[in-house]
Amino acid sequence: MKKFWSCSNHLVWVLGLVATLLLAGCDSGGSGGGSTPQAGVLGVSLTDAPACGFEEVNVTVSKVRVHQSNSADDKAAGWTDITLNPARTINLLNLNDPTQPNFALDSLGETPLAAGHYTQVRLVLVDNNGHSPTANWVVLEGQDPGIIGNRIPLVTPSAVQSGIKLIHQFDVGSGQRVDLLLDFDACRSVVRTGNDKYILKPVIKVVPFVLNGIDGFVDTNLLGNHVVVSAQVNGEIVRATVPNTTPAPNPNRGKFFLARLTPGVTYDVVITADNHATAVITGVPVPTNTSITTVSTNESPTSPIALNSSATHSISGTVTLSPPTDEPTVFVAAKQTLDGGPTVTVKSLPATLLTVSPGDQTGDYGYNLTLPIGAPSLGVYSTSLPILFTPQPTAVGVHYTIQTSAAAYQPQSVNIPDLSTVNTPQDFTLILMP
Repeated sequence: MKKFWSCSNHLVWVLGLVATLLLAGCDSGGSGGGSTPQAGVLGVSLTDAPACGFEEVNVTVSKVRVHQSNSADDKAAGWTDITLNPARTINLLNLNDPTQPNFALDSLGETPLAAGHYTQVRLVLVDNNGHSPTANWVVLEGQDPGIIGNRIPLVTPSAVQSGIKLIHQFDVGSGQRVDLLLDFDACRSVVRTGNDKYILKPVIKVVPFVLNGIDGFVDTNLLGNHVVVSAQVNGEIVRATVPNTTPAPNPNRGKFFLARLTPGVTYDVVITADNHATAVITGVPVPTNTSITTVSTNESPTSPIALNSSATHSISGTVTLSPPTDEPTVFVAAKQTLDGGPTVTVKSLPATLLTVSPGDQTGDYGYNLTLPIGAPSLGVYSTSLPILFTPQPTAVGVHYTIQTSAAAYQPQSVNIPDLSTVNTPQDFTLILMP
């Protein structure tokens, strides 16, 4: 049984192509024996984690900017730009399945760049003002994206015009190439208000371009139930993806690929789906920056990962910010500690900004999480597939911890010994940290 996909001739060819075209000299330094430094090349691409509750999340990108000073404003001298002409509208939800032929990447372009050390990256979006029907918009889950009337404009902050600031340090060596990959987290970047407006509050990080990670298959009977697969460390989601839903007879149908993980780290792989109990594989290694660890296949005698059916129960409430500040994004997560196993995040969502009337914001946020009450299953990673899953004890009910957080506020959490018995709202007050 193969542990790593990297021994596949096809993947070796693909990795070689990616390395040749995209990674040559990444993060190299030096001027080469004292000679005059030659300009390097900067390439930038975009990817995305799964988004919750949307058929589409569209943003229109006009340029990417880099600078050697992390304190330079958008009017300062010394910026180098990658300009998209014309500006490009990108549906971020097309970029969350790395099993697709483009590895869930959208290249934004490249530019010559002087050798040196760089500390600031800005992604510039087109503002909605003056654009019809809109430059940035969402389509809600279950609605037809082809109908223009289903497009809901995203309220965009002023920062999209000057550029969404990303602090990321990288070096360009003499005559070398550097590629940056911007991970635009659509789920965490869209905040719904109580009067059904949607605010774009971009959450973007720069992630490794290297193609490593964890792959496997889920049972295709789960598709259509909003399956999400995540790689987690200590209960925090590091990378999330969705399985390939391309209709049969595509051999990749049901396949997932948690790409671009930190090498040398051991991960917990968490699989969730609507109306199904959670499954967790613990102790999954990713030894190097080119190794791909397989946790399941769709070939006999192994099998794709299936989830047990489960009833669900909802938990809701209000999160109050004390004192309220300038519309920070509030997140609510449901975590579960498995018997003899890790603590994992089962679901994490941005809360809804509550309003009394248009333009009247209360500073309160509402949330509603629908969670399985069936026993989660735990499997321990092994190179011998299939991995065996064992249901966890449920004598005292399914235990969840509901955790709330917002930037600059002290997080809060509450333990729920038995979710099926919760019938009252679970409210929180987050205190601004000094």
